[in-house]
Amino acid sequence: MTQRYDDQMRITELDRPARSRRPRRRLWLIASPLILVLLLAAGWSAFWFYASAQATARIAQWQERESQAGRTFACATQDIGGFPFRFEVSCGEPSLELSNLRPEILLAGKFTNIVAQIYDPTLLIGEFTGPLTVAELGVPANASVLPPTRPMFSANWKLARASLRGLPGAPERLSIVFDSPELARMARAAMEPVAAADRFELHSRVLSDAPGNGAVEIALRLAGGAAPTLNTALAQPTDADADVKISGIRDLAPKPLATYLRELSETNGRIEIVNARIAQADIIVTGNGTLGVTTDGMLDGQVALTVVGLERLIKLLGLEDMLNQQFAQRGGSMDKIASGLDRLLPGLGGAVRSNSGTIAAAGIAMLGAPTELEGKKAVTLPLKFSAGLVSLGPLQIGRMPPVF
Repeated sequence: MTQRYDDQMRITELDRPARSRRPRRRLWLIASPLILVLLLAAGWSAFWFYASAQATARIAQWQERESQAGRTFACATQDIGGFPFRFEVSCGEPSLELSNLRPEILLAGKFTNIVAQIYDPTLLIGEFTGPLTVAELGVPANASVLPPTRPMFSANWKLARASLRGLPGAPERLSIVFDSPELARMARAAMEPVAAADRFELHSRVLSDAPGNGAVEIALRLAGGAAPTLNTALAQPTDADADVKISGIRDLAPKPLATYLRELSETNGRIEIVNARIAQADIIVTGNGTLGVTTDGMLDGQVALTVVGLERLIKLLGLEDMLNQQFAQRGGSMDKIASGLDRLLPGLGGAVRSNSGTIAAAGIAMLGAPTELEGKKAVTLPLKFSAGLVSLGPLQIGRMPPVF
């Protein structure tokens, strides 16, 4: 009896530690996922703050490089946020001083916000708050501003967004979109409206960054654009689209447009207008062709234009009197033109005889090829650029100054 009791006590004592260890094992199994999550969170936080510090240092290095190249970027206030899954750089009152231009230019904005997802740092997305002011530096017109400036232009918009794909030194794609943009210029000590649109888009893609033979594609989109103070031809809302390929670019570093064009002349680069379309009321113009730049800065090449509403376009551009005079000098009398049109379409010549203002349009139409565009009657004509002269078919319509 006593022996059996002692055996039971020993079994109880041996079994007690085993039973007391089970809750501890279960507690560890329950706590281990939580501990793992906490460790991952701590590691991720450390990584984010380290990467944030690196981004701040990279931004400072980039600003220093740009400043040495004559492009000084600055922010009145700057902050990096977006924890935990993105980097968000906010810049209050951003400014860009272009000391490499003559005259020196200062661009000043209101607010900029740039975002990059931590899992895709090669894609930057930005939003910009207007207005944007463009001013000339070094002009003592406003003593309260240092350095002294003279406002030249201002731009505003409802919404502005941009995206950049690629590394800082090797961009791949750039897109900029403005909703309801407006442009004004300084006149008589006040800003006056110059142009406005419903929407403007610019998209570009790098095809090749080979030194001396770089190539890019550029697409422009304009909806409802008008600039009545610049030219009466732009008074009505106009839609425009253009797809352009530029080859022979020396490098993709930021520089003035005139510098790019000068380098195109040196590398024998080409500007290929893949497709262009302009529409205003009942006038439609499409075109495609290739242009080059000569060593003296002149455009050289030809663009094939297809025009709906040629007569209205000539009147709109104010070319009527000049073209009528050129037809008269070439012996293109009204009767001769009307007779030619009667051979193309009986009765058309009578309409020309009754309205001398259509001589230019009718004569040019005879020099072109009749066709159809978007279901409407049209004519195709060559627009030529050569040695500063601009010609529509065999008729000179103007001169163009050097592009650099």
